[in-house]
Amino acid sequence: MEGIGVSPGIIIGKVFVKKNIELKVEKYYISQVITELDRLNSAIEKTLNEIDHIYINTLKKIGKKESEVFIAHKMMAEDPEFISMIKGKIERESINAEWAVKEVRDDFVQILKSIDNDYLRERSADILDISNRLLMNLLGKKNIELSKLEKCIIVTDDLTPSDIAHLDSKNVLGFVTENGGKTSHSSIMLKTLELPYVVGVKDITLSAKNGDTMIVDGNEGIVILNPTSEQIEIYSKKKRQFEQFILKLNKLKGKETTSKDGVKIKITGNITFPNDIDKVIEYDGDGVGLYRTELLYMDRDKLPTEEEQFQTYKVTAEKLQGKPLIIRTLDAGGDKDLSYLDLPKEMNPFLGYRAIRICLDRRDIFKTQLRAILRASAFGNIKIIFPMISNIEEVLTIKAIIEEVKEQLKVEGITFNKDIEIGIMVETPAAAIQSDILAREVDFFSIGTNDLIQYTLAVDRGNQKVSYLYSQYHPAVLRLVKLIIDNGHKEGIWVGMCGEAARDEKLIPILLGMGLDEFSMSFSSILKTKWIISNISKSKMESIVGEVLKLSTPLEVKKYIEEKITTNY
Repeated sequence: MEGIGVSPGIIIGKVFVKKNIELKVEKYYISQVITELDRLNSAIEKTLNEIDHIYINTLKKIGKKESEVFIAHKMMAEDPEFISMIKGKIERESINAEWAVKEVRDDFVQILKSIDNDYLRERSADILDISNRLLMNLLGKKNIELSKLEKCIIVTDDLTPSDIAHLDSKNVLGFVTENGGKTSHSSIMLKTLELPYVVGVKDITLSAKNGDTMIVDGNEGIVILNPTSEQIEIYSKKKRQFEQFILKLNKLKGKETTSKDGVKIKITGNITFPNDIDKVIEYDGDGVGLYRTELLYMDRDKLPTEEEQFQTYKVTAEKLQGKPLIIRTLDAGGDKDLSYLDLPKEMNPFLGYRAIRICLDRRDIFKTQLRAILRASAFGNIKIIFPMISNIEEVLTIKAIIEEVKEQLKVEGITFNKDIEIGIMVETPAAAIQSDILAREVDFFSIGTNDLIQYTLAVDRGNQKVSYLYSQYHPAVLRLVKLIIDNGHKEGIWVGMCGEAARDEKLIPILLGMGLDEFSMSFSSILKTKWIISNISKSKMESIVGEVLKLSTPLEVKKYIEEKITTNY
């Protein structure tokens, strides 16, 4: 059976099917509203105490970063808006607390699941986790105690952070679920625990039974139920090879990434939260190629202050000890709505009022962020990058605003890096085609392939009906990438890539051959990318690039790469 591998590794073991407790919530009317509110308050208090306990447990067993999900859970569980909506339903409709919680939960989940953003969509799992804990306390039910299981592969419908916090990782081999996603908190926690995890395996809870034998390949997203002795032998060998490969990867830590023919390449990490920097450092990244700052602006009811931003950027830069930290300015709009900005509802939000367009319109917001970044630049190797650029006028305006902010800081006697490097995200076809002109005005490019593919191919990457058209192997996309790199180099600037294509194992050799100077990606892919590059020759890849760019279809490109280049361990 096929799913999506979100945490790597290969395991063979016995199955335990975790059936989620069915929370049958029935609606009934109450005569004593105050009594019902007291019931709700008691359940909330018990829920908050449980979350505190889980937080401490996770902090001890897994780590600080992973435990912080439960700080967020606690904030959600005591959020005044969330609680007041539940209480409001009880008071207005004289209904039981369980039904009020269920209705508010369902409304929140429906809104989050409709958002065209994987990260935010998967936050619906957190709302479900908190609400279901609250419901269990109202109904007097208890969940299955995962800490008492013995050496098994857990198969379940979905996995919550609370489930993971309760398990004994020494007694669990891995996980397979019907639902879930790559950016869920559960996936992040299991990667840290280095437990293989495959999501999206259809009807697995119906097919598997307790005690069945199962093979789970978290690398390829493959699950084999009740395998033959021959399959067990094949995957036992694969498991040994994978474990040996991980040892090889760890030996790359502390070494420069150099191709077989001696070309040095930078491999950096993409981060969303400040604490992600710890993982980039652990996996030996050469710095941060993309710091998505929009999360500082989300999950709150007002703009972050200059001081808040400054402290966040400063601490992150200091941790890198001189390695580069490339901070992307606010990339709001599109699928990232900020309620307090009252952004307009648009027919085509990805083509509308977003990213740099908002910043140039709301210069108060833009200047506050630039002040914070410039102040932090005195404490580390910070560079600034601007998203969604489509013309030279935007770049010239940005540079003028930066000079204004620098002058203000000089007058105030605040120190900053006067020669801070600035770059642009090349993610629109307009920027790609005019990259020769844009390169004269900036210090570097970073190619944002996620949007570049979307805009070049006119494909909404969140629309399942047309998702088959979205491909990083499309010849038009690859020709634009080559054009951007060539134009950057002609003007003497370096070119990086921070989209998903930068970690694509098949494309990495082609991008190296094109002359890409920096690859930026999620921390879990850093060491594998270092290994791939160290095992190929850039000069050899250059000759293959010419052949790839002559091909007509994404399928032809993919097949050609697979035939010509081997990057498997």
